[in-house]
Amino acid sequence: MNHLERFHKVFQFKEVDRVPDYEFGYWNETIDRWHREGLPLEVKTNRDVELYLGLEGWDYIDMLPVVTGLWPPLPSRIIKEEKDRVLVDDGMGGVYLATKSTSSPPHYIKYPLKTRDDWEKLKPFFDPNTPGRFPLNWDEIAASYREREAPLGISIGSLYGWLRNLMGVQGISIAFYRDPDWVAEMMDTLVNLWIAVIRKALRAVKVDFATWWEDMCYNRGPLISVRHFEEFMVPRYKKVTDVLKEYGVTINIVDCDGDITRLVPGWLRGGINCMFPLEARCTDIYRLRDEYGHRVLLMGGVDKMALIAGGNSIDKELERLTPILEEGGYIPMVDHRCPPEVSYQTYLYYLKKKREWIGRCYI
Repeated sequence: MNHLERFHKVFQFKEVDRVPDYEFGYWNETIDRWHREGLPLEVKTNRDVELYLGLEGWDYIDMLPVVTGLWPPLPSRIIKEEKDRVLVDDGMGGVYLATKSTSSPPHYIKYPLKTRDDWEKLKPFFDPNTPGRFPLNWDEIAASYREREAPLGISIGSLYGWLRNLMGVQGISIAFYRDPDWVAEMMDTLVNLWIAVIRKALRAVKVDFATWWEDMCYNRGPLISVRHFEEFMVPRYKKVTDVLKEYGVTINIVDCDGDITRLVPGWLRGGINCMFPLEARCTDIYRLRDEYGHRVLLMGGVDKMALIAGGNSIDKELERLTPILEEGGYIPMVDHRCPPEVSYQTYLYYLKKKREWIGRCYI
């Protein structure tokens, strides 16, 4: 059974020879630590680590090389630099402070999107007809994907997450209440862009899944009201997933941290059916399966805290997840990027035990 067959059969709740061997990736600080603990220095990136450790590479699985977001990218410039910190003009009208030595997200001092006038300046960068959204040799690339033994996906994007990044949590929250028509217009612009790109791309090549990114929850629930989520986002998801379904794409994977429990019903109605990375301390994976059965597909769910504790805690965590692994519709991996509190030897132990667990004992 090849990689492509395993991917589909797992998500169809069918018998497989083994489950795909994916991991979410690693913080830069984790790789730096592992270099001091035996990881070869030339193994520098997430992709390098996955190849070196023999993983099948969820974080770098094949995705169509098409652009579904802001395009072309606007050049940023450094305003000020001192020691470990750098002040950056993002090119879109925003200014952020970044720390060079860590993987922490930048801290915005000024967000680029505050008013409708700001939106009018950015809106042309979401035009589906802008040259460059597809590579110049697109026909050749599409043809190369028609015979393959591994899954191929298309990255769609984010309705809330992208706008939140441009506006800040406070900015988009206020906009939902003060100017909901503007929020709807921005989301419709994204939907129209995605549908145009999807139709052009999937006429040329069949893909196996679509990915979405919506970091819109924290450890106690969503950052917006469920009512706004249901009103503004669910129908727009459905509009896009209906188009994907026309081209045979029925696996829609959403990446959202935190406690996603209250959003899952809306995602399922909107056609987004695979939840990832299922942070164990926030979301109860068994509750999702109990409530939604085989309608919901699952990826992630291995508590990173078990790896930090190490040893027997890892064994117990895999044992905790065994019933759901055996039921199917689930691909396990650590529930976020592996943190630097995990030693290299502990991670190797985890991989060994996980591979025995999923049936990949020969690595």
